Amino acid sequence: MSRSVSRHPTELELEILKVLWQLGPATVRQVRDALSPVRELAYTTVMTMMTIMLGKGYVERKKNGRSFIYEAVYREQKASRNLLQDIVDRVFGGSTKAVMQHLLETADLDENELKEIRSLINRKSREKSE
Repeated sequence: MSRSVSRHPTELELEILKVLWQLGPATVRQVRDALSPVRELAYTTVMTMMTIMLGKGYVERKKNGRSFIYEAVYREQKASRNLLQDIVDRVFGGSTKAVMQHLLETADLDENELKEIRSLINRKSREKSE
């Protein structure tokens, strides 16, 4: 039985996208080198993954001499929004309140983080009342 196609990047695809978001346009070798401290992969593995990502529309590539330059088309903000929404929907039944409650009860937050969160909540509250 074949594996179903994910609506989101796989773990390795996301790692490659993070490299491209950080470096900007890059060759397969540059991506492989950037991944090597975290994950040792063969050049051909990275090339295969980036070709798959091209097919999925996550990256685009342009010929540059004898090599290709890859650039992320799937933007970081869109990726984080989509992945987070998927977690909210699948794990917390679509409830943002449940997510926030869970994070506040389980995270080890310092005073500065709590202050920033309060500030964000106050700002959002003011925006809603306008």
